[in-house]
Amino acid sequence: MSESISRRSEEIVKFLLKSETASLEEIQAIAGASTPSIRRDLARLENRGLIRRTHGGAELAEPLLYEPYRYDSSFIAREQRHAAEKRRIGLAAAEMIQEGETVGLSAGTTTTHIGRSLRHREKIQVVTNALNIGMELCNRTSIRTYLTGGVMLWAWSFALSGNAALSFLDSVYMDKVFLSVTGLDAERGATSLEADEALVYRKMLKQSKQVIVVSDSSKIGKVSPAIVCAINEIQVLITDTNATADAIAPFERQGTRVIKV
Repeated sequence: MSESISRRSEEIVKFLLKSETASLEEIQAIAGASTPSIRRDLARLENRGLIRRTHGGAELAEPLLYEPYRYDSSFIAREQRHAAEKRRIGLAAAEMIQEGETVGLSAGTTTTHIGRSLRHREKIQVVTNALNIGMELCNRTSIRTYLTGGVMLWAWSFALSGNAALSFLDSVYMDKVFLSVTGLDAERGATSLEADEALVYRKMLKQSKQVIVVSDSSKIGKVSPAIVCAINEIQVLITDTNATADAIAPFERQGTRVIKV
């Protein structure tokens, strides 16, 4: 495949990651190619399992392994809450990942969008304690994905924790770790709902060069029971444009770079 075709295909996937669906005319506008060329690109991307062609356009493909969970209300609620903001945050986070890097993705709906935004990428290693992120990447031969192992403590969580997860993380070192949280407060730091999960996340942070928190603005100012880390341990915070200047100022004062998307 020529470099121009590969670059065009990447632009198509990026556009669908933002919009989820697109018409043939919209795809032509962003890719700058003829209709026959676009149709061939879409056929290649569909064969790779990245998109599905529709009548008059294309849509982003999701792993079929998710299908059993479509009828579980708690799964659907978590997935759809602030979905547009999480999708933008996931895309911005994925853009920070360079070829050849090893990155950690904690369990969470926002980090799931990061995993989904990596499916067209190559030569990246992903370490995660999230079963569903493993499912997102399970058919991507160009990405090596490591699941930590461990135990799922409650139904529909997808998160692995416990001694097996902690032991695995002792054996890896990551360039970046992306952390999804349930609370982010300037004084209390990044927090999670479960102490066992927080232990895993603290280990991931310890084993990484750079800590990046991905959090929609609804979580800023909230505090959950389990402490993950202090704000001064976070190098970057990626949030959405609904985060006010007053809300993010305390993080910037403590040296955290804040990116709003």
